[in-house]
Amino acid sequence: MTLEDLCHRYLDALNTGDLESVRALFVPGAEIVSPLYGVRPAHDFYAELFADTARSETTLLNVFDSSADGRSVALHFRYVWTLASGKVVEFECVDVFELAEDRQRFTKMTIIYDTAPLRSDFEASRKQT
Repeated sequence: MTLEDLCHRYLDALNTGDLESVRALFVPGAEIVSPLYGVRPAHDFYAELFADTARSETTLLNVFDSSADGRSVALHFRYVWTLASGKVVEFECVDVFELAEDRQRFTKMTIIYDTAPLRSDFEASRKQT
């Protein structure tokens, strides 16, 4: 599988809410650093994210693959996120992935985006569900 395939599989799993498929893209013990959820094991993060999500739609804008050691890739995309409450929030974000040695799975992901415009909607949605 190419790095581009891996990245597309990730976005496809995010868009379809396929918990098992997204978990399979991460090594055991992988962690996620999220501005809304904090630091979580990938296994737990996606279960929580998908519970908070009615629908996800991503549009890939850029793939950055220029790390010195070849073990990182970043996806820049527009995210239209329908929260479990039905509220739709839209933003651009960058997910920075650290890759396993074989470059077939992720060991860590750091999510970068401004949460200020959506934090109150996110918190209200979580209280409703």
